[in-house]
Amino acid sequence: MKNSNILNNDYFCLIMRIDIISVLPELLVSPLSHSIVKRARERSLVEIVVHDLRLYGKGKYRQVDDYSFGGDAGMVLMIEPIFRLMEDLKKERSYDEIIYTTPDGLPFNQKEANRISCLYNIMILCGHYKGVDQRIRDHLVTRELSVGDYVLSGGELAAAVIADAVVRLLPGALTDQTSALTDSFQDGLLAPPIYTRPANFMGWKVPDVLLSGDPVKISGWQEEMSVDRTQKLRPDLIDEPDKD
Repeated sequence: MKNSNILNNDYFCLIMRIDIISVLPELLVSPLSHSIVKRARERSLVEIVVHDLRLYGKGKYRQVDDYSFGGDAGMVLMIEPIFRLMEDLKKERSYDEIIYTTPDGLPFNQKEANRISCLYNIMILCGHYKGVDQRIRDHLVTRELSVGDYVLSGGELAAAVIADAVVRLLPGALTDQTSALTDSFQDGLLAPPIYTRPANFMGWKVPDVLLSGDPVKISGWQEEMSVDRTQKLRPDLIDEPDKD
């Protein structure tokens, strides 16, 4: 599996590359410049480059959008600037996946994040305005993803969510290599309740089993709590069959 050799800086590895195409690249500066993503970039685990689509726009005003055929309200991102930018990027490398962020895409979930984390080169096209020319989706995009059943002002926030969820899975991105494996959804269940010091606060006590020091009992309790929480809060995760 890709990235399995990234254990520390003493190992040679191929760096994941994420290219993001955006009409408003400044929206991505902060989300990709802090916390785990920042550390992963500093450790050369991932290279993230944001490209301003307007640099490929037409005319004096760098036009990248136009009215839709058919008279529907709202502007549509044009095919020409996107095609030219993608072609320039493809001259530098081959892409394992070209993702388009859209409300009507496949649901982005932990399984999808795991899958993408095993790739090397990813391109993300941020939707904007009313969307993109359908020919882009038909001929240039390989995967369409949605972060939820709602509409955002643009796909930049969705791209940041995808990048964050993927990057934190790269070996070496987290201080504790096992941390990501115990996150919610990794095994199809919600994570169990977690506690820290003090063990007793205003009479609100940490469950005794977590203070027992018995790893078998603790593991059994955590599994039971995960199933219980999932049944109460997200029964759909248990009831629905696993889907690709």
